[in-house]
Amino acid sequence: MRILHFADAHIDMANYGKHDPETGLPLRVLDFLKSLDTIIDTAISENVDMVIFAGDAYKDRSPAPTFQREWEKRIVRLSQASIPTLLLVGNHDLSPAMGRAHAIQEFDTLQIPFVRVLQKPEFLMSKDLWDLPVQVIAMPWVSRSGFMAALAASAADTSELFSKIESRISELVEDWINEADKSLPLILTAHASVEGAMFGAERMVMLGSDLVLPISLVKDQRLDYVAMGHIHKWQDVNRGQHPPVIYPGSIERIDFGEAHDDKFFVIAEVTRGYSTVEWRKLSETRRFIDQWVVLESNENVTEKLKAALPSTQSMKNAIVRLTVEYPREMDILIDESALRQYAEDAFEFYLAKKPKVEARVRLPEGQTIGSLSPLELLDQYWRATKTGESEYLQQLAQEIISDQIPGNGNP
Repeated sequence: MRILHFADAHIDMANYGKHDPETGLPLRVLDFLKSLDTIIDTAISENVDMVIFAGDAYKDRSPAPTFQREWEKRIVRLSQASIPTLLLVGNHDLSPAMGRAHAIQEFDTLQIPFVRVLQKPEFLMSKDLWDLPVQVIAMPWVSRSGFMAALAASAADTSELFSKIESRISELVEDWINEADKSLPLILTAHASVEGAMFGAERMVMLGSDLVLPISLVKDQRLDYVAMGHIHKWQDVNRGQHPPVIYPGSIERIDFGEAHDDKFFVIAEVTRGYSTVEWRKLSETRRFIDQWVVLESNENVTEKLKAALPSTQSMKNAIVRLTVEYPREMDILIDESALRQYAEDAFEFYLAKKPKVEARVRLPEGQTIGSLSPLELLDQYWRATKTGESEYLQQLAQEIISDQIPGNGNP
């Protein structure tokens, strides 16, 4: 079985940029659709045996009709090419309200040929998969509220609830593995975190707000391929071992947390007892450039900030962020308009200012706040912050305070 596996499309993630005048779509949405087109074109041109999408078509559970149209057009292309396609429901596709339709419900409702929506834990045999020589265990996003209702559990103890959910999932998967035809390849597809996997920002997946599947569950050698979704960093959690436990990652960079991550989809050759994985890089994704600079001197500030950025040619069509850390008194020296002009060829430029938090004013030994007048306190503040023109500001303060004292000309 030759499987194309991708996940986390988030096609309406339009965080940056303007709209395309021809289509009316945000330019960032077109970036995501370009990657999706590459994936669909590959599936059709290479005539894969099956496509598995492991969840999260959109950024939220209520996509605009325009974005639904664009997603549907591309999935229908797979249907028209008679390529069996499995669409797993992810956390961004699922409504938190019980009984409400999920974001990709229409494929199930309209019974699109060769497309099947996986919206509940289930075991699909060959007869359920267009008679393909393969079996699939489907584990869409686990809704905490749904499992609480099924288990008649309370949310008082989250760790106990997760333990019950993990036990139930493990029991289901174990039963289905035992039920499976031992002569056919067996695939597990899930939209979830796996213990030991890495997020895009290099943070270890830890037990917490997400249900985390036990690593032993997905590494079961009776499985032949594990098609995961939910984590945006591409990785094989069981690298070099059987079965491959694959997160292909998101199809485009979502934000600066993924600035240095390449983007992939996967072509897997899945056979009983042995599988191979080919990572296909999405080479035309939008570049993110994230630079950080610390200002310590007030000399040539604008030139220093320009020097911290790549060349204008390197920034062309990229999403660029420059984070500047500086003493608060240097704020007026940062020429934002000059920086924007320098980065005008960038797709989008962001200047993130991080003024340093000043230390608290320390009063001389033996003095308290109550023992000092407002003017004396202000004088202490000017000294601590090294504010320019402090004498002039102190004089203004003297005049303001004097005007507010009864008997000094106030009504």
